[in-house]
Amino acid sequence: MEDLIALIQANIDYAPWIIFAALLLAGFNIPVSEDGMIFISALLASNHPGTRLPFFLGVYAGAYFSDVICYWLGRLLGPKLFRIRLFANMASPEKIEKVAYYFERYGVLTLIVGRFIPFGVRNAMFLTAGLSKMNFIKFALADWLACSISVMTYFYLYYQYGEAVIDTVKEANIIIFSVAFIGVVGYLIYRRHQKA
Repeated sequence: MEDLIALIQANIDYAPWIIFAALLLAGFNIPVSEDGMIFISALLASNHPGTRLPFFLGVYAGAYFSDVICYWLGRLLGPKLFRIRLFANMASPEKIEKVAYYFERYGVLTLIVGRFIPFGVRNAMFLTAGLSKMNFIKFALADWLACSISVMTYFYLYYQYGEAVIDTVKEANIIIFSVAFIGVVGYLIYRRHQKA
């Protein structure tokens, strides 16, 4: 990641394209931090007047199309995907069924909440959408909305407040993840008692 940051800073005129390309690699499950790329884009945009729009568009398009790549990997390769080392530990068949259920039950809300959950949940969610054969148009529109909310929010916060907001964003992500986890556990306990 440090090498990527050095490359971006050394080539500021091409930085939005480098960030866009790096985020596309994330769609193939190569460990490129979307949050990190948004932060770098916003910070560079705030330090280089007149570059806000190119940086925003680069990071926004990269984040969105990364999700689309991940979706299509799941859709086209299906379960064979888990024979590839990069994807082998990403999601078990049970998790795929669970996420497919959430997509069916909660629809767009699953993607919106999922985009704010850290720790590699995003790619697993997009991959699962493809594996579970979620309608692509529905996925693309829902992810466009979710991506718009998250990228715009983070880019604005990082652009306005820089490094001062990073800890707050990390804490908020952990809170969102915890609430989602507690909600899932609570729901599963509720369902188990309903069956008993």
